[in-house]
Amino acid sequence: MASKSLVQQLRSKTVDVSKVLTKRGCAWYKDLLAQNDCYIVRPPTVPKCQELSKQLFYTRLASLPQRYDLFWKELDFLKQKIKNRHDLKIEELGVAALFTAECYAWFCVGEIIGRGFTLTGYYV
Repeated sequence: MASKSLVQQLRSKTVDVSKVLTKRGCAWYKDLLAQNDCYIVRPPTVPKCQELSKQLFYTRLASLPQRYDLFWKELDFLKQKIKNRHDLKIEELGVAALFTAECYAWFCVGEIIGRGFTLTGYYV
């Protein structure tokens, strides 16, 4: 019984949000395009879009060696921190614990969403 009222509340909230989006969405879209006009390529042809797509792909590909080096530097830094863990400050331990808890929470939330918002994994 409670799930039916929850679904009805969710449905009414969704309708309210869609009404607001239809009222303000077009104006927001036009403002967004006007503010970012300098990034719009004209004329918007398929070859130009393909060229930009290739530029983005190869730019990202060219940045891989730099990212790879940065990854190993970060990993070495982490190894040093673990090696000297008795010198860690409480603040650093707190940040690490919060980060770990956040990652775990996102994993759990993702699992719950993947199971269709059920806690046991069974559909009722």
